[in-house]
Formats: sequence, C-alpha cells, structure tokens
Amino acid sequence: MGVPVSQMWTVASYVISQKLKGRKQYPLVLMLEPLLRCNLACAGCGKIQYPAHVLKKNLTPEECFKAVEECGVPVVSIPGGEPLMHPQIAEIANGLVERKKYVYLCTNALLLSERLHEFTPSKYLSFSVHMDGRREHHDFSVCREGTYDKAVEGIRMALERGFRVTTNTTLFEGANPQSVRQFFDDMMDLGVEGMMLSPGYTYDKAPDQKHFLSRKRTRQLFRQILSNRSDKWRFNMSPLFLEYLMGKRDYKCTAWGMPTYNIFGWQKPCYLLQDGYADTFDELIRETDWNRYGTESGNPKCANCMVHSGYEATAVNDTFGSLGGFLSTVRATLFNKYKDPDVMSGTSGNPASGSGQLVQIASQPKA
Repeated sequence: MGVPVSQMWTVASYVISQKLKGRKQYPLVLMLEPLLRCNLACAGCGKIQYPAHVLKKNLTPEECFKAVEECGVPVVSIPGGEPLMHPQIAEIANGLVERKKYVYLCTNALLLSERLHEFTPSKYLSFSVHMDGRREHHDFSVCREGTYDKAVEGIRMALERGFRVTTNTTLFEGANPQSVRQFFDDMMDLGVEGMMLSPGYTYDKAPDQKHFLSRKRTRQLFRQILSNRSDKWRFNMSPLFLEYLMGKRDYKCTAWGMPTYNIFGWQKPCYLLQDGYADTFDELIRETDWNRYGTESGNPKCANCMVHSGYEATAVNDTFGSLGGFLSTVRATLFNKYKDPDVMSGTSGNPASGSGQLVQIASQPKA
C-alpha cells in the first residue's frame, strides 16, 4: 500500500461528505503553483515557456493559504516550475501542514539537500521527487547529465531524516517497458513510500513535440509496464486509475477534480490547458464550460490526454460513487498482479531503442 491509512481515511471522508451534500463538481487535489520558473528546461515541459518578468513572480504564502481555504481540498500538490526555488516555500508547506492538509511538494530535488533543514517531518508532508526513469533515461528527459544522481542523493537524505518521499514519473513515446520496470525496482530498493505515474501531455509550447503518447500507445505501454506486477511495487495512486491507463476502464475527464491556482489566478479549465483565468474558485466552477473538455468532447487539445490531473479524480469518484466502484477498488488493491502471458513481464512489443546522444537544451530560462 503506497498511501498512509490516515490519508486514505481523510480523502474517503471528504469525498463521501461531498456526495452527501449533493455536489457533483468538487475538487479533490489543488494543483498549487507558487512560481513557474525552474532550474531545468525539460524538452517535454510547457510550464516554463514564459517571458522573464513572469518567471520572476511568486505567490505569497497568504495567497497560497487563501486558495487552499477557498476550494477546501484535503490534498495539495505543489508543482511549478521548481518549488524549492521559491524563497518562502518552507513557510508555505509548513503553513499547509499546520492546516492539516496533505502536501505533496513536487521537486526535481536539485536543491533538496540544501533546503531540507527548513522543513519538519510530518505525516502531512511528502517530497514528490520527479524521476523519469533510470539514470540515462532520466538525464536525457530533463536535458542535463547528473540530475539522476543528485535526485537520488536528495531522496536518501530526506528518508534518513524521517520525511515521506514519493516519486512522480512522466512517460513519453519511446519509453522501454522493461527499463521502466527495473526503475520501479530501483525506487523500491531506495525506500520511497510509493510511486506516481502519468503519460505526458502534449503541451503546445513544449520544445519536443515528437514524443507525446497517443491514447492507443498509452494503453499499450502501461499494459506492458503494469502487467505481471512485482510484489514490492507500491503506487501512491488510485488503483482504478492505473487500470484506466492499462485500458481496462474507460473514464471521462473531471478537470475540476484537480484545479490549478497560480500567479495568474484560477486556471481554466485545468492544470494542462490555459483557456483563461478566474478570480475565484466559485467563478472557475460556475463559468467554465466543462462540456468543451475531455476526450469525449471532441476538443482536439484533449484528444490524447489520459493524464492523472484529468482522470485520477474520476477514478476516486468511481470508488465512492457506488458499491460496485468500491468493490472494484478493493479487488484492484488485493489482486493487483494482472497476470498476462502475452505481455511477458513488460518486454513484449517493440522496446524503444536507446534515446541517442544527450542534448543540453538549456540549464535555466533566459532572463
């Protein structure tokens, strides 16, 4: 089990309370972006392609706390950019912990060892370290050599000091299933609490537009990776969402389940698309035409999206939406081997060849 029981209980109680109130559109996780600048320039990222004056801006701790209170979520994910570049990130994280919010501080861990002393271990705080695979693949993905080793160093230090640590991994076209499975073994051996997975989203502004996955390829890849599963793998995710990635379930997008708040306001409609901003969370919910989004909408920008920020909240809602959904979750938790003789432990199909020579795109956004 990759999620602590106390956190599961908090989320379950929250979801059930929303259903008892009759709310059909409720948030589950706030994607809180206190800044957009980063110390990496990954080829598949569309979050840092802004002019210098935008990248220099930060949300204040007070603005972060107000956004969390406004939407009332039990879980806060803090992506970016790179949150550890925010001068007050410890104040933000510690303030949310005081409010008993479960916080996932997403980081590439390049600054983790030097800022770790500013934080206090808590069941409410987890460092979610971005790891895109084994050393060569990870360094290639983030376009800088040495980042894998630096991240592992930060993970070990955080674990030694008693912090919760998870990993988050984004997979693109060309990922080798067997290598990914070996990466899972590496992370479990390292001692992380659990792993989070998502296929990459086709950001329009991303420098590399060649390696985003189609929905068909996403299902093929995740079936190869997640079938015939190892006993020691632990995932910090809904088991029904993992089944969705494997093609065993069909879900509709619930973009409001993981709303985004950043320096521009409440982003319409989701973490991945920018179709304007709302001043308040209530305005976001009321004035966004949700029928325009999701794979079922016909919107070409959503055609290949299977990302956790659109679909994991759907899976969680399914768990608590009916007895059948709950029993499916129990079954997926207890019987998670997914034995498949056609997959051959993740090596079937045509494994991707080597990624080629590592190319340094940039070390940081230009001023």
